[in-house]
Amino acid sequence: MEKLIQVQKWPVSSRIFHWISAILLLITWILIVVYQNTDQNLYINLHKAFGLSVLFWMIARAFNRLLIKVPAAVVMPPWQKKISQLTHLALYMILIAMPVAGLLTSVYGGHPVDMFGLFEIPVFVTPNRSTARFYENIHTGVIWPMIIGLTLLHIGAALYHQFILKDKLINRMK
Repeated sequence: MEKLIQVQKWPVSSRIFHWISAILLLITWILIVVYQNTDQNLYINLHKAFGLSVLFWMIARAFNRLLIKVPAAVVMPPWQKKISQLTHLALYMILIAMPVAGLLTSVYGGHPVDMFGLFEIPVFVTPNRSTARFYENIHTGVIWPMIIGLTLLHIGAALYHQFILKDKLINRMK
């Protein structure tokens, strides 16, 4: 007989922020892959607009996190809890740093960012190719692998809890 485990869900706002963050990140990634395989400016422009949407969304998400009532913690060993907290903090930080580095790549490259035709973020620095390359290397060579690694850790931990521990941790975010 399977034991009944009740977990307290995150507030609806937190669940919406979580899943839309994941969708925005996925769309942004798909757009850069399509751009790299077609070289059409439409896709890089959309990649930039969605990337900056991730920035704005993550800032709102961070404020939401500060304002909401956190559900009761799931019982787990202290080391798991610490890794979970550090992973979530790191994900928040890099999901803010990634679009900032992308924006700096653009503007130092002398390119404004069109936000879906609604408004434009102008070049607000003196263009500098070497500075643009520096931020591009940070954007693609440092932060992107961190996002991949931490996202896989996050998903792997959630699946471990769901299918190995069977503690229904995933239900908190449904």
